[in-house]
Amino acid sequence: MGVDASVDGVLGGYGHVHEADVKGSESFLKPLLVDRFGSERRHLVTLDCGSGIGRVTKSLLLKHFNEVDLLEPVRHFLDAARENLAPEGDMKEVVHMPVNFYCLPLQEFTPEAGRYDVIWIQWCIGHLTDDDFVSFFKRAKVGLKHKGFFVVKENVARKGFVLDKEDSSITRSDLYFRDLFKQCGLYIYSSKDQKGFPAELFAVKMYALVCNKPKGGRNKRLDYTPALIKQSH
Repeated sequence: MGVDASVDGVLGGYGHVHEADVKGSESFLKPLLVDRFGSERRHLVTLDCGSGIGRVTKSLLLKHFNEVDLLEPVRHFLDAARENLAPEGDMKEVVHMPVNFYCLPLQEFTPEAGRYDVIWIQWCIGHLTDDDFVSFFKRAKVGLKHKGFFVVKENVARKGFVLDKEDSSITRSDLYFRDLFKQCGLYIYSSKDQKGFPAELFAVKMYALVCNKPKGGRNKRLDYTPALIKQSH
Protein backbone atom coordinates (compact mmCIF):
# COMPACT_ATOMS: atom_id res chain seq x y z
CA MET A 1 0.00 0.00 0.00
CA GLY A 2 3.05 2.23 0.40
CA VAL A 3 1.89 4.03 3.54
CA ASP A 4 4.22 4.18 6.52
CA ALA A 5 2.95 2.34 9.61
CA SER A 6 3.32 5.47 11.76
CA VAL A 7 1.03 8.19 13.10
CA ASP A 8 2.26 10.62 10.45
CA GLY A 9 1.89 7.94 7.77
CA VAL A 10 -1.70 6.96 8.53
CA LEU A 11 -2.66 10.63 8.92
CA GLY A 12 -1.28 11.48 5.50
CA GLY A 13 1.51 13.74 6.78
CA TYR A 14 -0.79 15.47 9.26
CA GLY A 15 0.48 13.69 12.35
CA HIS A 16 0.38 16.99 14.23
CA VAL A 17 -3.46 16.83 14.34
CA HIS A 18 -3.33 13.65 16.45
CA GLU A 19 -3.55 15.46 19.79
CA ALA A 20 -6.49 17.65 18.73
CA ASP A 21 -8.21 14.61 17.24
CA VAL A 22 -7.97 12.58 20.44
CA LYS A 23 -9.00 15.54 22.59
CA GLY A 24 -12.08 16.13 20.43
CA SER A 25 -13.03 12.46 20.45
CA GLU A 26 -12.66 12.18 24.22
CA SER A 27 -14.81 15.24 24.87
CA PHE A 28 -17.51 13.62 22.74
CA LEU A 29 -17.18 10.08 24.12
CA LYS A 30 -16.94 10.59 27.89
CA PRO A 31 -20.37 12.22 28.41
CA LEU A 32 -21.95 9.59 26.15
CA LEU A 33 -20.60 6.73 28.26
CA VAL A 34 -22.05 8.24 31.43
CA ASP A 35 -25.32 9.13 29.74
CA ARG A 36 -25.84 5.68 28.24
CA PHE A 37 -24.36 3.41 30.91
CA GLY A 38 -24.38 5.48 34.10
CA SER A 39 -21.48 6.34 36.38
CA GLU A 40 -21.19 2.91 38.03
CA ARG A 41 -18.27 0.68 37.05
CA ARG A 42 -19.07 -1.57 34.11
CA HIS A 43 -16.90 -3.85 32.00
CA LEU A 44 -16.87 -1.97 28.69
CA VAL A 45 -15.98 -3.50 25.33
CA THR A 46 -15.45 -1.65 22.03
CA LEU A 47 -14.54 -2.33 18.41
CA ASP A 48 -12.14 0.02 16.61
CA CYS A 49 -13.08 -0.10 12.90
CA GLY A 50 -10.36 0.88 10.43
CA SER A 51 -8.01 0.78 13.39
CA GLY A 52 -4.82 1.32 11.40
CA ILE A 53 -1.78 1.07 13.66
CA GLY A 54 -3.89 1.32 16.81
CA ARG A 55 -3.50 5.07 17.17
CA VAL A 56 -7.03 5.70 18.46
CA THR A 57 -7.09 2.48 20.47
CA LYS A 58 -3.90 3.40 22.31
CA SER A 59 -4.57 7.11 22.87
CA LEU A 60 -8.30 7.00 23.54
CA LEU A 61 -10.19 3.72 23.65
CA LEU A 62 -7.96 1.80 26.06
CA LYS A 63 -8.46 4.58 28.61
CA HIS A 64 -12.21 4.04 28.68
CA PHE A 65 -12.78 0.40 27.69
CA ASN A 66 -11.63 -2.81 29.34
CA GLU A 67 -11.45 -4.68 26.04
CA VAL A 68 -10.77 -3.34 22.55
CA ASP A 69 -11.03 -5.36 19.35
CA LEU A 70 -9.30 -3.97 16.26
CA LEU A 71 -10.57 -4.31 12.69
CA GLU A 72 -8.15 -3.33 9.91
CA PRO A 73 -7.79 -4.64 6.34
CA VAL A 74 -4.12 -3.68 5.88
CA ARG A 75 -1.90 -6.40 7.33
CA HIS A 76 1.21 -4.32 8.03
CA PHE A 77 -0.90 -1.73 9.89
CA LEU A 78 -2.44 -4.47 12.04
CA ASP A 79 0.98 -5.99 12.71
CA ALA A 80 2.19 -2.57 13.82
CA ALA A 81 -0.87 -2.25 16.07
CA ARG A 82 -0.05 -5.58 17.77
CA GLU A 83 3.45 -4.30 18.47
CA ASN A 84 2.33 -0.81 19.59
CA LEU A 85 -0.31 -2.22 21.93
CA ALA A 86 1.70 -5.07 23.45
CA PRO A 87 1.10 -4.95 27.24
CA GLU A 88 3.99 -4.21 29.53
CA GLY A 89 4.52 -6.04 32.82
CA ASP A 90 2.26 -8.68 34.37
CA MET A 91 -0.72 -9.55 32.14
CA LYS A 92 -2.77 -10.41 35.25
CA GLU A 93 -2.70 -6.74 36.25
CA VAL A 94 -3.87 -5.45 32.87
CA VAL A 95 -7.51 -4.31 33.05
CA HIS A 96 -7.61 -2.40 29.76
CA MET A 97 -6.29 -4.43 26.86
CA PRO A 98 -6.60 -5.20 23.15
CA VAL A 99 -8.16 -8.62 22.67
CA ASN A 100 -8.88 -9.50 19.04
CA PHE A 101 -7.11 -8.32 15.88
CA TYR A 102 -9.24 -8.86 12.75
CA CYS A 103 -7.55 -8.41 9.37
CA LEU A 104 -10.70 -7.85 7.32
CA PRO A 105 -12.42 -5.03 5.44
CA LEU A 106 -15.69 -3.68 6.81
CA GLN A 107 -17.55 -5.33 3.93
CA GLU A 108 -16.55 -8.81 5.15
CA PHE A 109 -16.90 -8.37 8.91
CA THR A 110 -19.83 -9.52 11.06
CA PRO A 111 -19.42 -8.97 14.82
CA GLU A 112 -20.17 -11.45 17.55
CA ALA A 113 -23.75 -10.85 18.73
CA GLY A 114 -24.02 -8.59 21.76
CA ARG A 115 -20.28 -8.16 22.34
CA TYR A 116 -19.84 -4.39 22.11
CA ASP A 117 -20.91 -1.39 24.16
CA VAL A 118 -19.50 0.93 21.48
CA ILE A 119 -18.47 0.38 17.86
CA TRP A 120 -16.04 3.16 16.88
CA ILE A 121 -15.76 3.96 13.14
CA GLN A 122 -13.27 6.66 12.18
CA TRP A 123 -11.90 7.70 8.79
CA CYS A 124 -12.70 4.46 7.00
CA ILE A 125 -16.40 4.53 6.06
CA GLY A 126 -15.60 6.79 3.09
CA HIS A 127 -14.20 3.75 1.30
CA LEU A 128 -17.58 2.01 1.23
CA THR A 129 -20.21 2.42 -1.46
CA ASP A 130 -23.66 3.39 -0.23
CA ASP A 131 -24.86 -0.21 -0.50
CA ASP A 132 -21.86 -1.54 1.46
CA PHE A 133 -22.30 1.28 4.01
CA VAL A 134 -25.91 0.27 4.72
CA SER A 135 -25.09 -3.44 4.66
CA PHE A 136 -22.25 -3.00 7.16
CA PHE A 137 -24.33 -1.14 9.73
CA LYS A 138 -27.22 -3.57 9.44
CA ARG A 139 -24.81 -6.45 10.18
CA ALA A 140 -22.94 -4.53 12.86
CA LYS A 141 -26.09 -3.65 14.84
CA VAL A 142 -26.30 -7.22 16.12
CA GLY A 143 -22.90 -6.70 17.78
CA LEU A 144 -24.20 -4.01 20.15
CA LYS A 145 -25.19 -4.68 23.75
CA HIS A 146 -28.26 -3.12 25.35
CA LYS A 147 -27.84 0.67 25.24
CA GLY A 148 -24.79 0.18 22.99
CA PHE A 149 -24.09 2.72 20.26
CA PHE A 150 -21.96 3.54 17.24
CA VAL A 151 -19.60 6.50 16.98
CA VAL A 152 -18.88 7.63 13.43
CA LYS A 153 -16.13 10.21 13.05
CA GLU A 154 -15.71 11.24 9.45
CA ASN A 155 -14.90 13.97 6.96
CA VAL A 156 -17.92 15.91 5.74
CA ALA A 157 -18.40 17.82 2.50
CA ARG A 158 -20.26 21.13 2.40
CA LYS A 159 -22.93 19.62 0.15
CA GLY A 160 -23.51 16.48 -1.88
CA PHE A 161 -20.28 14.52 -2.01
CA VAL A 162 -16.66 14.78 -3.12
CA LEU A 163 -15.12 11.80 -4.91
CA ASP A 164 -11.38 11.18 -4.55
CA LYS A 165 -10.41 8.86 -7.41
CA GLU A 166 -6.79 8.66 -6.28
CA ASP A 167 -7.80 7.52 -2.79
CA SER A 168 -10.89 5.59 -3.97
CA SER A 169 -12.98 7.33 -1.34
CA ILE A 170 -16.08 9.48 -1.06
CA THR A 171 -16.58 12.41 1.31
CA ARG A 172 -20.29 12.79 2.03
CA SER A 173 -22.18 15.81 3.31
CA ASP A 174 -23.99 15.88 6.66
CA LEU A 175 -27.35 15.50 4.90
CA TYR A 176 -25.99 12.58 2.86
CA PHE A 177 -24.86 10.84 6.06
CA ARG A 178 -28.22 11.45 7.72
CA ASP A 179 -30.03 9.85 4.81
CA LEU A 180 -27.77 6.78 4.94
CA PHE A 181 -28.17 6.47 8.71
CA LYS A 182 -31.93 6.47 8.21
CA GLN A 183 -31.59 3.69 5.62
CA CYS A 184 -29.58 1.72 8.20
CA GLY A 185 -32.38 2.04 10.75
CA LEU A 186 -30.17 4.18 13.00
CA TYR A 187 -30.94 7.37 14.92
CA ILE A 188 -28.59 10.22 15.74
CA TYR A 189 -28.32 10.42 19.53
CA SER A 190 -25.91 13.36 19.42
CA SER A 191 -23.40 14.97 17.08
CA LYS A 192 -20.46 17.34 17.40
CA ASP A 193 -17.89 19.06 15.19
CA GLN A 194 -14.18 18.43 15.57
CA LYS A 195 -12.26 21.60 16.44
CA GLY A 196 -8.67 22.71 15.96
CA PHE A 197 -7.71 21.19 12.60
CA PRO A 198 -5.87 23.05 9.80
CA ALA A 199 -8.13 25.24 7.65
CA GLU A 200 -7.16 23.59 4.36
CA LEU A 201 -8.67 20.24 5.32
CA PHE A 202 -12.20 18.91 5.23
CA ALA A 203 -14.50 19.44 8.19
CA VAL A 204 -14.88 16.44 10.49
CA LYS A 205 -18.05 15.55 12.35
CA MET A 206 -18.77 13.01 15.10
CA TYR A 207 -22.09 11.17 15.31
CA ALA A 208 -23.37 8.92 18.09
CA LEU A 209 -25.89 6.50 16.57
CA VAL A 210 -28.41 4.29 18.35
CA CYS A 211 -30.82 1.60 17.19
CA ASN A 212 -33.90 2.98 18.96
CA LYS A 213 -35.33 6.44 18.54
CA PRO A 214 -34.09 8.71 21.37
CA LYS A 215 -36.64 10.45 23.58
CA GLY A 216 -36.65 14.22 23.14
CA GLY A 217 -34.52 16.34 20.79
CA ARG A 218 -31.02 15.21 21.70
CA ASN A 219 -29.28 16.03 18.45
CA LYS A 220 -27.44 19.33 18.29
CA ARG A 221 -26.30 20.72 14.96
CA LEU A 222 -23.17 22.82 15.25
CA ASP A 223 -21.16 24.91 12.81
CA TYR A 224 -18.61 23.07 10.70
CA THR A 225 -14.90 23.47 11.37
CA PRO A 226 -12.03 22.44 9.06
CA ALA A 227 -10.62 18.96 9.56
CA LEU A 228 -8.85 15.96 8.14
CA ILE A 229 -9.39 13.80 5.05
CA LYS A 230 -7.48 10.53 5.20
CA GLN A 231 -8.28 6.85 5.21
CA SER A 232 -6.73 5.12 8.20
CA HIS A 233 -6.12 6.18 11.77
